Amino acid sequence: MTSPELSVQLYTVREALAADRPGTLAKLAAAGLNNVEVFSVDENAADMRDAAKAAGLNIRSGHEYFLSDHVSSPTRSFEVRPVEQTLDYAAEMGLDLLIDAYVPVERWASRDEIEKTAERLNSAVDPAASRGIRLGYHNHSHEFHNEIDGVSAYEIFAGLVDERVALELDVFWAATGGQDVPALLQRLGAKVRALHAKDGIIGEDPYKAEDRSKVELDQRIAGQGELALTDILASASSAELVVIEFDRYNGDIFDAIEKSAAWLREAGVR
Repeated sequence: MTSPELSVQLYTVREALAADRPGTLAKLAAAGLNNVEVFSVDENAADMRDAAKAAGLNIRSGHEYFLSDHVSSPTRSFEVRPVEQTLDYAAEMGLDLLIDAYVPVERWASRDEIEKTAERLNSAVDPAASRGIRLGYHNHSHEFHNEIDGVSAYEIFAGLVDERVALELDVFWAATGGQDVPALLQRLGAKVRALHAKDGIIGEDPYKAEDRSKVELDQRIAGQGELALTDILASASSAELVVIEFDRYNGDIFDAIEKSAAWLREAGVR
């Protein structure tokens, strides 16, 4: 088995990136990172591709919405562009794996809605493949809130998607959703091709709160929280990418990235 490669989700450094993109990417490269995961795949794809290349970084994967027509959150509301256009941007960026970052809470409450989401994802697999791109899905906690016949909505979805779909399991969010993450990974098996290897203290679930933007997250440097990351990594035998991400962090974010990278490398990630 080949060891997975290390990456970092650029959402982690979103503020620094907005202020100084070349300098921020250079800092990540100086920390020994070779790969990044973008949090937007849009008309600026070529600029982002060129900036990453100039810093010596590979864009292996990216997040973008393509499984919804409209997305609303506590901070914004917008229409989602046609999937074919997003796929063209992803091809221009040169990434291998395009991941939908979020399907709203209400679409995980019934088998019918879960089936519709899986069908929508499956229908885009061939158009993506024609561009040399694989598709994936990244979870939060709400995909685990509902069970149907004793099976979580997330696992029902995982059983319905095309075998070419790559799941990116966010381990912190899965734990927040009440999952035994190593056991979940063993059930999912080869479907999981990427991890968001976050650590921290599991507290209130924002996706069960009236206003999730007000819920504090206690995310920590890898190895300094309560998640069993060693067992998690061992259970993700088909993972190709292990991605560092902090949704929020109270401290020097570049120090947190560097120390997390060092811990993950010690644990066997390349």
